[in-house]
Amino acid sequence: MLNSTGTVRPQGKQKRLIINADDFGLSTETNRGIIQCRQHGVLTSASLMVRAPAARHAAQYALDDPELSLGLHVDLGEWVLRGDQWVQTRSVVPLDTPSAVRDEIYAQLDTFRELTQRNPTHLDSHQHTHQRPFIKALMLEIAAQMGIVLRGTDNRVRFWGAFFGQDEYLRPRVENISVANFITLLNNLQPGVTELSCHPGLDDQLDSDYRAERLLEVQTLCDPRVRRVIEDLGIQLTSFLSLGSTVADA
Repeated sequence: MLNSTGTVRPQGKQKRLIINADDFGLSTETNRGIIQCRQHGVLTSASLMVRAPAARHAAQYALDDPELSLGLHVDLGEWVLRGDQWVQTRSVVPLDTPSAVRDEIYAQLDTFRELTQRNPTHLDSHQHTHQRPFIKALMLEIAAQMGIVLRGTDNRVRFWGAFFGQDEYLRPRVENISVANFITLLNNLQPGVTELSCHPGLDDQLDSDYRAERLLEVQTLCDPRVRRVIEDLGIQLTSFLSLGSTVADA
């Protein structure tokens, strides 16, 4: 039987969806967009950049919203694609110095605890730097010690980066972050627990190659049609905060 949105509720194993905003703390207006998606949209989780200018502003919101799942978005630098070459535009520590990387990650973890008065519910990294072998091994070690998920490495949670308004060459693909495509993603969601990352924000002055797309993401994540489809498909919105119970029930 068709639901009100023309979808058919699937039978079988429950589909659970974590919608996680990266870059929480990047700027006050970026924070405002993430908060809007939390309060008026379908956002369930966020990852905090503790070194970013508005980290304290983001952490204050998290203190007032204890049900928001909040992870650490480890920041070790910034790279942009120029032509066919990735160029580093900001360096935090030299990535070829393991001791410096280790010290920096632990320092960011300490700052996270200071700002939020809690441990992160999950770990990930800016521009996926944790995919580098040494960094991945280190962050896996930290995640194991804390009993939390490191993005893309834990069989309890499938990572899905399909909601992104650029292609692999950073060319605009705004259709990827449209309401229509989000609904397509929802219809193709696999059973079990999936993390879908996003990058919403309302900072139209942000120094970023992904500035305009952030505003479009806010519109999509707050569109009532998205929530209706989630409900019609029987998808359960969840977060890393409640991961233990959701996995136990899966």
